[in-house]
Amino acid sequence: MRKSVPEHRPRFEEYREKYRDRIFMERKDGVILLRMHTDGGPAVWGMEMHRVLIQAWQDVGNDPENELMILTSTDPFWIGRVDEKEEKDLDFGYDMYYRLATKLVEDLIFNVDIPTIAAVNGPGYHTELALLCDITICSEEAVFQDGHFLLGFVPGDGQLLTFQELLGVKRAGYAMYTAQKIDARKALEWGLVNEVVAKDKLIDRAWELAGTIMQQPRAVRCMTHHLLSRPWKQRLINDFQAHITHEGYGVHVTAPRHELNVIRDSWSGDKS
Repeated sequence: MRKSVPEHRPRFEEYREKYRDRIFMERKDGVILLRMHTDGGPAVWGMEMHRVLIQAWQDVGNDPENELMILTSTDPFWIGRVDEKEEKDLDFGYDMYYRLATKLVEDLIFNVDIPTIAAVNGPGYHTELALLCDITICSEEAVFQDGHFLLGFVPGDGQLLTFQELLGVKRAGYAMYTAQKIDARKALEWGLVNEVVAKDKLIDRAWELAGTIMQQPRAVRCMTHHLLSRPWKQRLINDFQAHITHEGYGVHVTAPRHELNVIRDSWSGDKS
């Protein structure tokens, strides 16, 4: 008789500790909150953050004790700076463009198979992670922007894909070519976000929305999430590899640099 394979599931206490240098985690009544950070301050973007988030999506999604996920970041930015030391040595090869950049987006949609809420606390890069969530709320200070084209990159790592889906072809095209800064009120008007909330109320509102969703049976919650995530799954399957491939080709032809701090300095608020 064939022996069954014992099921191993990640334990919250273990992966909370494993990712604590990049993600603060807490869980209450089945709702897990992830807050990105670097050394307790605003999140710094780089390969380590890529790797940590990809692994976190897998552990969060594979833990049956997690029934809803809230994703947020550390003030004053969503992601406000790039790791400049990492950037100098960055290899834009397979590891960057397939294993990291691709899986960062794909694993959020395909592995985190529970309702998701994003709470965008301020302006920042890579807001596609927030826009991919079932519900996206933001503070009044939030700014949504893709500066890839402005910096000489093909905008193919996820932000354009979410803009095309949510804004439509014409608005997305204009936003890419002009590096348009879409503020919180415009984001609400155009359908990028569901609510604009005062910063000091943002996380409380995310927990409140989570509580409303959690009132329904688990099967209803999960099946509803399945339906809500279908357009993203279809978009990723149909388009995302082409987006990543085009960005990667552009990098190898022109070798641009991630001068993202130039864009950050145009946002309001703390520039540290």
